[in-house]
Amino acid sequence: MSNRLNSNEGLDVCIVRTGIANLASVLAGLRRAGARPRVTEKPAEVASAPAVVLPGVGAFGAGMQVLRENDLVAPLQQRIADGRPTLAVCLGLQLLLESSEESPGEKGLGVVPGQARRFTGDIRVPQLGWNRVQPEHEDGLLRTGHAYFANSYRLTEPPEGWRCARTEHGAPFVSAFERGPVLACQFHPELSARWGLELLGRWLTAAGGEPC
Repeated sequence: MSNRLNSNEGLDVCIVRTGIANLASVLAGLRRAGARPRVTEKPAEVASAPAVVLPGVGAFGAGMQVLRENDLVAPLQQRIADGRPTLAVCLGLQLLLESSEESPGEKGLGVVPGQARRFTGDIRVPQLGWNRVQPEHEDGLLRTGHAYFANSYRLTEPPEGWRCARTEHGAPFVSAFERGPVLACQFHPELSARWGLELLGRWLTAAGGEPC
């Protein structure tokens, strides 16, 4: 079996340049899933692209600073409000929220209610490695499986109006949420082997690729 999901061949995807993401792995994952990705920091391209990925690794405050400096806050907020195909990965999920304990006083994009909070208790922080993802329902984009995580902060309460998946690390937390073609993953689908590649393929199909 090929490791490439050719059904989404040619779908243009814009990856937001945040300055705090491993773009090489995101680009490679999307290409394996059959997309045609490119990196941008231009507001007009983020606003008009058929599909957008908001990646990120690192600090909440630094991520929001880059988005503000590049005038990307409003285009991203509008995409989510309009329900247009958008994938947020790792810190990207947290940037969709109202705030994070990591950067007190710093406002997030605020398109999803909630605050990212640091893991507590006698557990390893950051969480590094594989963990089980369990969605509430499996008739959307998310499926039960194991994904690769690298995070110290997480969303503890499911946001209203979104379909969520949960993961256990000390206590349950929200590891992903979706609404139509908008998907946010606390884990890294691009680093999550075949399961993650298939998730990227389903998102690309929802974003306008050919049916699998």
